[in-house]
Amino acid sequence: MELQYVLTKKENGIEVITFHRPEALNALNSQVLSDIEAAVDDAAQDPEVRVIIFTGEGKSFISGADIGEMNAKTGLQIIDYSRKGAALFRKIETMTKPTIAAINGFAFGGGLEFALACDIRIISEKASFALPEATLGIVPGFNGTQRLPKVIGLEKAKEMMFTGRRVKAPEAMEMGLAFKCASLDEFWDTVMQEAEMIANASASAISLIKAAVTAGADVSVDIGKDIELGYMTACFGTPDQKEGFASFMEKRKPEFRK
Repeated sequence: MELQYVLTKKENGIEVITFHRPEALNALNSQVLSDIEAAVDDAAQDPEVRVIIFTGEGKSFISGADIGEMNAKTGLQIIDYSRKGAALFRKIETMTKPTIAAINGFAFGGGLEFALACDIRIISEKASFALPEATLGIVPGFNGTQRLPKVIGLEKAKEMMFTGRRVKAPEAMEMGLAFKCASLDEFWDTVMQEAEMIANASASAISLIKAAVTAGADVSVDIGKDIELGYMTACFGTPDQKEGFASFMEKRKPEFRK
């Protein structure tokens, strides 16, 4: 697949989707959003893809939304733009395949909001984060106000959004904004090791685990436990469940990949 602002590479069940707009630090305009969605849809439908990694070209993951494009829009047009991005991020958040945000640099505004929609966030020591919308006189438009408090807590999220300040890698780790941090030399190896471990696990089980977590995130434990029960029982009788149990009893590693 050839897209203007996205590069894709697939190997051993892992697809890497790279944001490719270095002249604008990978800022999100409407075409970038469309290209990302096309790549995501293609990966979602590809049975060989078991894990999706998102990363940025150059020194930026995503530097934010394209201010120039936004400044030219009317209020109604901004609603359409915001809904377009929010719908894409929700698609990524709820898709059956696991996603890793490999955050190599700046993740500001829409970049942080994108990362929050991914399942796992691995950052380089040069990564930095911000939701600077308050310094621009606007409100985050890709659901950062909804996801950030759930990740780092209400008070810390409010402080980040009220001030718009940049959070560097050590603080991001401390507040729970990322799962793992690596030096520049070890960053990509760290990302790939994580992706390979996920790719070697049961794809069907992971898809159901993700569905259970997503569905249960905003409901009571009493409802969530029944959601989990339904997904757990759905595993039984699948090829992966049979292979997983057989390998355990035979004291060998499971071979889930076809």
